[in-house]
Amino acid sequence: MNNPAWLSAIRAAAAAAAIVAAVVVPASASAADKVISTQSAGQPQPGETVTSTSGAGPAAKVTSTAGANPGEKVISTATGQAGTADTEQVGALFSQRFPDLAVTAVRRTPYGLYEVQVGMDLIYTDAKVGWVMEGPLIDAATRQDVTRERQEQIGAISFDQLPLKLAVKRVTGDGSRAVAIFEDPNCGYCKQLRHTLEGIPNLTVYTFIYPILAPDSRTKARDIWCAQKPGQAWDDWMVRGKMPPASGATANCNAPIDQVLALGQRLMVRGTPTLFFPDGSRVSGALPQDELLAHLDKSSKKGG
Repeated sequence: MNNPAWLSAIRAAAAAAAIVAAVVVPASASAADKVISTQSAGQPQPGETVTSTSGAGPAAKVTSTAGANPGEKVISTATGQAGTADTEQVGALFSQRFPDLAVTAVRRTPYGLYEVQVGMDLIYTDAKVGWVMEGPLIDAATRQDVTRERQEQIGAISFDQLPLKLAVKRVTGDGSRAVAIFEDPNCGYCKQLRHTLEGIPNLTVYTFIYPILAPDSRTKARDIWCAQKPGQAWDDWMVRGKMPPASGATANCNAPIDQVLALGQRLMVRGTPTLFFPDGSRVSGALPQDELLAHLDKSSKKGG
């Protein structure tokens, strides 16, 4: 999985400031966790431990521009102090430190940090932007993934406002369950998800063909959209590897590729598959069948 753009920018900034690395050992940490300091003086001593009870996951990484003193052990809790700076000041400081990142929003959190939103990615920092943490952030008391819950809240949309005329529609059974999915014809995880969908009855799927992964994704998207039965053509390709005949650029077939691309950018769809449910929730990735059914049933009940 590729690193998000914001993380690459942060690493580039840290590299330019002479990075020094130390090991992080949070409550549920793995040996891969790291703390990065851009402070040239006061380098961490060999074997120094940074302990966190905020529950950052095994992939969590922390970047520091504040700098610990030699041999100092840093202990972070979920109720740490965030200072008195407001969100505008934090946003301005963050933009100064990382000018290549476009900040979407900055919010206070109830656990002493600031949440910086960059697109659909969430980054955590203190009031002085001295520390920057890559999630997931876990509530140590409840074991809930705070980052994932927040991303679902931020990514929520009104299903009724989706331009479904731009999607390929496929109905099985009575179609009482519904989901809209952004998929690329060259996406392996999308094909995996399609196999999962084959086993779910009474389902309406709206597929926004979102060609972002390969040079020929647009061509495949056009040929499937322009097929006599686009829904069947999409399933034939994604499940059975069978493409419809090439349509070419015909006057009577105008595949809405650019409109779908613009829609995905507006909804901040960064990867495929991305699923939207009638209750407004958003989920990324090829969900296993039980989790997918839970989302579909929850969404169906909420929708009445």
